[in-house]
Formats: sequence, C-alpha cells, structure tokens
Amino acid sequence: MTGVLLVGAGEVGRKHLAALSDLPGITVLGVADPDPSADLPRDVPTFVSWMTALAALAPDLVVVATPPGIALAAARDAAASGAVVLVEKPVTLDPARLHPQPGDERISVAFQPHFAPGLDVLLARPPAVDRAEVLLTVNRDAGYYRGWRRTYASAGGVLHQQAVHGLALALRLLPGDVESADARVVHRRLLAEIEDRVTATITLTGGRTLHVDAGVDHPGRPRHDVVLHLAGGQRLAVHGRNLEAGLGATADAPSHEELRRRMYRAALAGHPAHPCLFPLSALRRPLEVIDRVYRDAVRDTPAATA
Repeated sequence: MTGVLLVGAGEVGRKHLAALSDLPGITVLGVADPDPSADLPRDVPTFVSWMTALAALAPDLVVVATPPGIALAAARDAAASGAVVLVEKPVTLDPARLHPQPGDERISVAFQPHFAPGLDVLLARPPAVDRAEVLLTVNRDAGYYRGWRRTYASAGGVLHQQAVHGLALALRLLPGDVESADARVVHRRLLAEIEDRVTATITLTGGRTLHVDAGVDHPGRPRHDVVLHLAGGQRLAVHGRNLEAGLGATADAPSHEELRRRMYRAALAGHPAHPCLFPLSALRRPLEVIDRVYRDAVRDTPAATA
C-alpha cells in the first residue's frame, strides 16, 4: 500500500483528496495544513507542519497543493525525506529559485492536463514545431480573487496561474532562446492586481514563434487550447476546457480526477520517467519566458488610457 501525504488543504487540495480517495493501492496517511478549508476524512490525521507530518508518516508520495510562496520549500523538504513529490503549478514565481538542488530529481510539477490522450506519444517523440499558439478564454470574477490570489507577488499573473499548462507544454516542443517578446497586458476591471488579458508574440532563435492570447474576462465558454504548426505544414490541436481532450475527441476527454490519478501512478512508477511528467528543472524556462513577457509588455490600464 502506497502512503500519501497531502500538503495544503484548500481549494486545490480538495481536488487532490477527491482524486486520491478510493484509488486502489493508495491511502492518504495525513494532511499538513495549519488552517484547512477542505472537508477532511475523519480518519485522516491533520498536522500543522509538513516537517512534523513527514517525520511522523514517512510517506511514499507527497502532493504539495499550497500557494507558490511556500510550495517549493515544502516540495524540497519532502524530497529530502525520500518521498516522491508532485507540486502544483506554478511552484514558484521566481525562476532563479529553480537552480538545481540535490533531491530535485524526485520532484515533478503537477500538470495533470499533460496526461490527456495522445500527449504521451507527442512528448516522447516530439515533432519539429515552427509555431505554436496558446489560447485561453475563461471568466474569473471578483470572488475568485480573494486571499493569496489577490496580489501579483503571491499568485503571479494570468500566465502563471491560468495559461501555464499550455505555455509549459508548448515550450517543451519549441526549442530556442527568446529573442524578443511583443506583448500587451490589459488590466481594466481592477478586480485585483492580476490582469484581465495578456497577448504576446514570442520569437525564439531559428525563427520559431509562440503566440499567447490568454484572458480571464471572457463571458463565453471556457477553453484552453494549444495549436502546434509543424515544420511539414501539418497542424495539431491540443484542446479542451483545460487541454484535457488532448489530441482526442472532446466528448471522450477524461475527467480531471482521472488525469490526476494517471499523474500519481506515473510519479510512483519511478524511472524511466513518464514522458508526461514535467520535471522541476524544466519549469525554469517557462517561468523565464513569462518574466520576459511581463517585463517587455505594454500596459493597458484605466490610468494609462485616461
């Protein structure tokens, strides 16, 4: 029986608890959170400190579902204990903190949509991609921006929290350094520090480009797609509410609960690593690209347009 420790019992932790429940061969040994908001099973002990929980439980797998301010520290402490670790995106807002440390090889970033149908083959045998598009349309209202999500310093922007699944996937398939970033950030609703929309065209060495159009003020149907334009002229679309249909039919898309379960199994399977697992070391490049976009972006705010 595989023992799991969940660090963080808020909105995201609640989703992990649902996915971990009744999973054959896996049992939740405990939850570490000083102030859990999720409804916890009565037979699962709760710890204020993840260090105390690690020492008491010696889990095989640790799932870190905390805000990015503490996620990386919790993940590295868990890896140092000998556990396999899955940590929720974006893990940290500072790419400099991802300088490799001993134990980082035990940590993977929890991108459950990357386990959508067909993406294992795509990532195991990457095609030559000339251009990619990351498209996000979703609506986040004032109620969503509460607590740690209200400020850029604690949550990051739309690219860190919303579009990072597609960005990280596209950048795994697009090699090269950033040569330029032509970007615009729109921030008109002023619901929090976080912007409403980011558009960017990122040019990489070799003439490859990545176009991003990510908005959280869209009133229609939510979508998060990645469109890949291959060197041979073909086009591949990874699609769904949040990429979960992968390369398959939307009607056949697995639930996010099932995608998380695939992720847990892959992390526990050991080496060779599953192609859909996103190593912690590979996160540094997407975060550096995001930093470049925000650094170079033209800002569109009520003050700027008045």
